[in-house]
Amino acid sequence: MTRLFNFNPGPAALPQSVLEKAQNAILEVDGWGAGIMEVSHRSPQFENMLAEMQVKMRRIMNIPDDYHILFCQGGARMQFAMIPMNFLHTSAAYVDTGTWSDKGIEASELIGETRVVASSKEQNYNHIPAADPSWLQGDESYFHITSNNTIYGTQWHNFPDTGDVPFVIDMSSDIASDVVDFSQFDMIYAGAQKNIGAAGVTLVLIKDEFAQKAKADHLPPMLRYSTFIESNSLYNTPPVWNIFIVKLMIDWLEEAGGLEAIGKRNREKAAALYSVIDESPTFFKGHATEDSRSIMNITFNLPSVELEKKLVADATAAGFMGIKGHRSVGGIRVSNYNAVTVEAVAQLTAFLKDFAKRNG
Repeated sequence: MTRLFNFNPGPAALPQSVLEKAQNAILEVDGWGAGIMEVSHRSPQFENMLAEMQVKMRRIMNIPDDYHILFCQGGARMQFAMIPMNFLHTSAAYVDTGTWSDKGIEASELIGETRVVASSKEQNYNHIPAADPSWLQGDESYFHITSNNTIYGTQWHNFPDTGDVPFVIDMSSDIASDVVDFSQFDMIYAGAQKNIGAAGVTLVLIKDEFAQKAKADHLPPMLRYSTFIESNSLYNTPPVWNIFIVKLMIDWLEEAGGLEAIGKRNREKAAALYSVIDESPTFFKGHATEDSRSIMNITFNLPSVELEKKLVADATAAGFMGIKGHRSVGGIRVSNYNAVTVEAVAQLTAFLKDFAKRNG
């Protein structure tokens, strides 16, 4: 078996130890007598595993006690719709910083009054807009941002103060990648497939006070957050396998030293990659402005499309996968999620420097 250095933007790399444990769990989990995909979600074994994982997740990620930990389906795109369905009573304020925030805005506009209070679209999403108190009037149902923009390689490094307006954040691509004070948000949601698991389950953290503001009597049960809260995410058959992978990732995060250690490592890996851009600015042109650079997704262009195609082809031949830029923007994108190893980044930076030397 030959495993490549995996820089895919999502579904993303998983630690080899997690994959090996998952492989074993297909046949049998910890003496349960069956594989993880065969056990009932109503069984004591699964319910106990879920409860233990929630306790560990709350501790490792420092999730406040008054936040519900939910596991939903449909990815972040389902949350784009469920949030306004449940909470959009007056108006909603959104900041548009990329494709995924734009998709969330589109969904919200179908439900009710939606205001785009700031955007970097005219600059091809190359930066995060500076926070401005005038964004909010004070009577909004919620304020929404996307913390990290995978396609354009920008990330919020300082979050605005929303006052009494509930703060909702899509953290699909940087959840659990560093220490974050979750108490500043009223709701956090994240597809698992970047940093904490595999595609097929979405983590939702929701403050109880905010959850009480939902108006959902007109919605089917599966579109109500109250359904997931009251059933501990077990109203219907949940994605058992995917939740188990999240459990393994939470165990791995603990073994790796927790979010402080993971955050330090992620920043160091990103710094090494950005140093390649900064050392050869005429050859590697970074997309994001320096103050908005993402730790998770490093995006850049080369002097020509032909060179970009050559870089991708040469990188693939050299054992690096997933660095081609998104089809909507082109260029190169290196994703630096939790499971991307220090060795992988060191090998890639050496390759990029050599490529620039040979083709610059």
